[in-house]
Formats: sequence, structure tokens, C-alpha cells
Amino acid sequence: MIPDTNRKRKDIILVMEKEIKKTGAGLPSCPQGQAESLSLYPGIRLYPLLTEADTAPLQQHSLKHILEIHHCRAGRICWKTENENGIHLGPGDFSLRSSDAGTDFHLCFPAGSYEGLMLHIDLEEFSAHPPELLAGTGIEGEMLCKKWCKNGAFASFAGNVQTDAIFSAFYGQPEHLQLAYQKIKCLELLLFLGKKKAAPAEPLTEFQSEQVAIIRAIHDQLTQNIRQRITIESLSRQYLINPTTLKEVFKSVYGSSIAAHIKEHRMELAAQLLLETDLHLAEIGQQVGYESQSKFTSAFKAYYQMLPTEYRKIHRT
Repeated sequence: MIPDTNRKRKDIILVMEKEIKKTGAGLPSCPQGQAESLSLYPGIRLYPLLTEADTAPLQQHSLKHILEIHHCRAGRICWKTENENGIHLGPGDFSLRSSDAGTDFHLCFPAGSYEGLMLHIDLEEFSAHPPELLAGTGIEGEMLCKKWCKNGAFASFAGNVQTDAIFSAFYGQPEHLQLAYQKIKCLELLLFLGKKKAAPAEPLTEFQSEQVAIIRAIHDQLTQNIRQRITIESLSRQYLINPTTLKEVFKSVYGSSIAAHIKEHRMELAAQLLLETDLHLAEIGQQVGYESQSKFTSAFKAYYQMLPTEYRKIHRT
């Protein structure tokens, strides 16, 4: 069970089962006295990660048939290379990583503590014995790896309302319900990854951690001031970062352009307001950054393939 607690441990709590040690895939071997791992489906195991360490050695062989999905709940996790660049996840972020991504990484926890999870997927076993509910969906191991981890690349994503709803249920459920929740949410995550459009297949570029920290601050400013139209030029001046670098690092950290990412946040908030309030469309549009009702309606329809009034009517009943 993944505990719903803030307690800290001095060592990385990562349970490497015999089959993972045998293949050399996965994360660092954990110290003696381990936490539990759970088998969710054939080829899919869930590992809780809880640590108070700063770094950990990462030793693994290159294996194309292993896919790791990491979710950061608290703290930060970083796969750092020898040149001190790194790929970072903050709270709510998640990543997909093929064990073919290479071996020259150090696993770091910049905040000094970390809590999250890893789904370890043996793609061959998963494809040979897929969960019954995924039959006919086309979602299988090779498809996931080709879509998200082509040529051993990382794929990382910023959390949003939809992914937060998926991952949050992995943690803190009553013990007698925990496994059921985790199995359901595992399928929901795989369906989400199968449905989500992949960006052009490019390896995740590595940036200095200082740049990543600036981009996260910019992201927070944009999402916390969703009603405002903030330009890249003004952000560049405010944070003393080149506009081109700003756009490149933002896309690498969050998986999409600034405009696309903020539009996603605007549309998710708009959908929430449509369902949870009786606000007029013009007022909802203003709250999510649109000057006129017509522009809001047009953007909403392009995103959800239906008018805001239709969305409210369908999803409220």
C-alpha cells in the first residue's frame, strides 16, 4: 500500500522484486527491510517511492522491453547526467521512460525528500496478457513505447486536473480498497496515454536545473493568473531569460508550447465552472482569459468539440 503520510525515511523505499533484479531494469536496489510492491496486472507492478535521501546510484542495463512510469507526489526527482544537466519532475508531474534510455544517470532528489510511485511495465508480458478491459483498444506494450519513448527518449508531462484525478487515487485509500483503486486507475492511466496525442518524436532535451526552476516559476505565474494575457516578451524581461530559450525549455518540461499548455488550463477551468456554477458564459469566458463570449465559445468548441451550453447540459445530467 502506498501510505498517505508525510513521514520520512533515511533510505529510498524501492522494492526491487527478483524479476527486476534479474533483468537489471528499474531503479536502484533498495536497502534491506523493504516496503511492499504490488502486482496490478500481468507485467505491471506498482512501487512506492519514499525517501529522505539527496541522491541514489542508478544502475541498470539497457532493456527495450521495460517501461517505467513515474509520478511525483511531493518533493522533486531528477535524472541527472554526468554534465550535471537533468530531467526534473515536480509535484504532480509524471514521466515515461524506457529502460533503453541509457545507464549514465544519477537519481537525485533536489528537495532532500521525495514521495511518489513507479509503475514498472514488462512490455512483452503486458502485451501477451493484456487486461481484459483493454481488449480491442489497441493499447499494448509496443504501441506505448513507440508512441512515447521512441529511441529511448524520456517523455515528461506537467500534471493537470485530469492526471491529478488519476494519480491521486493511487495514494491514501483505505487498505481494503487500495488495490481495487490502483488497478482501476492503472487502466485509466493507460487509456489516457493511449488517447493523448503525442508531440513530434524528439528526445527530451536536458537543461540546467536553474533554467527548469525559472520555467516552473513562470508556469506558476501563468496558471495562477489565468485571466491575464501575459506575453512571452514580458516574461523574458521579468525572469531575464531569452525568449527562445524560454519557449524551448517550457516545451521540454511541460510537453507542449506555452500557448497550448495555458489553453488546456483555461479549458479545464472553464469546464469546471460550467459544471459547478451557474455563471453566464460571458463571465466564465472572462474568468479564463477571454475578452468576449464569442471568442470563448469558439475556443471551447474547438477544444471539446461541442458548445459550452451543450457541455453543461450533457455533463450536468
